[in-house]
Amino acid sequence: MGAALCGAVVTSYNWRDGRAGHGRPPTIRESRPRMSFAVPGPARQAPEAATLTDLDGRLVECRACPRLVAWREETAAVKRAAFRDWTYWGRPVPGFGPPDASLLVVGLAPAAHGGNRTGRMFTGDRAGDVLFATLSELGLASRGTVTDRDDGLELYGVRLTSPVHCAPPANRPTPGERDTCRPWLVRELELLRPTVRSVVVLGAFGWQAALPALGAAGWAVPRPRPVFGHGTRTALAPADGRGAPLHLFGCYHVSQRNVFTGRLTVDMLREVLAEAAETAGLGTAEERRGGGRAVPPDRAPGGLTG
Repeated sequence: MGAALCGAVVTSYNWRDGRAGHGRPPTIRESRPRMSFAVPGPARQAPEAATLTDLDGRLVECRACPRLVAWREETAAVKRAAFRDWTYWGRPVPGFGPPDASLLVVGLAPAAHGGNRTGRMFTGDRAGDVLFATLSELGLASRGTVTDRDDGLELYGVRLTSPVHCAPPANRPTPGERDTCRPWLVRELELLRPTVRSVVVLGAFGWQAALPALGAAGWAVPRPRPVFGHGTRTALAPADGRGAPLHLFGCYHVSQRNVFTGRLTVDMLREVLAEAAETAGLGTAEERRGGGRAVPPDRAPGGLTG
């Protein structure tokens, strides 16, 4: 029973509009629990989602982690001076991309003034600037410059997600918050399973979160588990023996620190994404830019559906 009722601790929030009783989001100090009762959490909500649209709709209402709820809402109320005219999203940020994606990119968590502001994965921060520019260069995105949810961005065969869907203080979710959020990622992987063929995981935190989620979603994760490293590649067979293997790629995170220090260069990112896209059956960059996007063999007419 307890495992299915994550987020049982409740403060004085108004659960309908997500705001505190006095008409403003609570600070972290004010978010200490005053009363407790059980409410449905990810472990109960996520498995019931029939489609990715359904999953996203449930996810954006999640309040399972009091610390993250307090931080995302306080950030949305206080804002950064450069964005004082914005109405921040201030809620969990769902995955973004087509429901039949062949390539999944897994990050860490939304940035406080990035995804938490714009409501879309990797949109509005330096990490996203690098990622979307590279995806566009590879013919996997319709544009390389992104600003908000209404900028017309399309992803081609690619979906973006993260193991934690709320912006955490100092960009550091706790292991407990990661584990509480895991059912969302598990269900997303299950719904993508008929089409997804490659997963690129950005950073060690995402790698550690993705492996148990992949195992729970139906892939056989070897023991000992593969160790994260930039350029690491491993294939995961379906646990039931049906369908194509999933190819897992490790890549340093596109964080501002990694890019500024040279730990991750654009060339390094481009190389991993290009290899993962080609492995997923999305063709080469030249084919995609020319409009000749390849169709994965197991998704062609008469092929397997996994």
